[in-house]
Amino acid sequence: MRKILSTTTAPSGHWVGDGFPVRSLFSHMSGSNENTPFLMLDYGGPYEFGPASKPRGVDVHPHKGFETVTIVYAGEVEHGDSTGRGGVIREGDVQWMTAGNGILHKEFHSHDFTARGGKFEMVQLWVNLPAKEKSAEPGYQGITDAQIPAIDLAGGAGRVRVIAGEYGGLKGPTKTFTPLDVWDLRLNAGNTVTLDPVEGHNVIVVALSGDVTVNAEAQLSGPATARLSREGGKVEIEAASDAKLLILAGEPIDEPVAAYGPFVMNTEGEIRKAIEEFNSGRFGQL
Repeated sequence: MRKILSTTTAPSGHWVGDGFPVRSLFSHMSGSNENTPFLMLDYGGPYEFGPASKPRGVDVHPHKGFETVTIVYAGEVEHGDSTGRGGVIREGDVQWMTAGNGILHKEFHSHDFTARGGKFEMVQLWVNLPAKEKSAEPGYQGITDAQIPAIDLAGGAGRVRVIAGEYGGLKGPTKTFTPLDVWDLRLNAGNTVTLDPVEGHNVIVVALSGDVTVNAEAQLSGPATARLSREGGKVEIEAASDAKLLILAGEPIDEPVAAYGPFVMNTEGEIRKAIEEFNSGRFGQL
């Protein structure tokens, strides 16, 4: 089985805008690129919002050089961007946005969710783009729950939704720039699952809730993560309680990372250019 390289537990939370109470489980902003091709993972919620008259969220802001992935577990998020794309991401849905050469977007609770309130829970993952793709045209994939294939684990152990990549012969609907897997895993108490990620890919086990043991060694009490070696074969996860997990595996992008807020490039010079492009209106209008 793969070696456990490190584990993390969620720090205290902070707010992004007035609509997203998040805890950062890992981030490239620490100066490390060890989770490549994944840059950052924010876990939002669970949080109970009361009814309101004005949608909560984050107003217009830029991104460049990577992709944002929003997975909604409860509640609703409404997205709009400078390409004219957008829509409402509901429970079970996923939004995969390619910032590429530069985009403006905004994220708010949907009008319906704002009016009624309720439980809110989501994840936002940032996925890096290789240098040759950082100038790609901005794109948007709105993926509904019904479009995401799922497979039941043997013996009633749980269920896997294949958001990206492949699992058990099922292929996820997401188009990605580099090979990667994103699996939404639910594991029932007292059960074990053995996963077989691609050799050479970085693997991160994210326990959002529940208590699990990874490779009979790392005990995680969600929200927490375990980072595993690129080589070494399988990953075994044993659940002491019902657990909600996200499995991230991807081909490393072993290139320099230069980051400044919403921009992720390869050099400081490219960051300065991105700021100039944003300030001159090159990212369009919203």
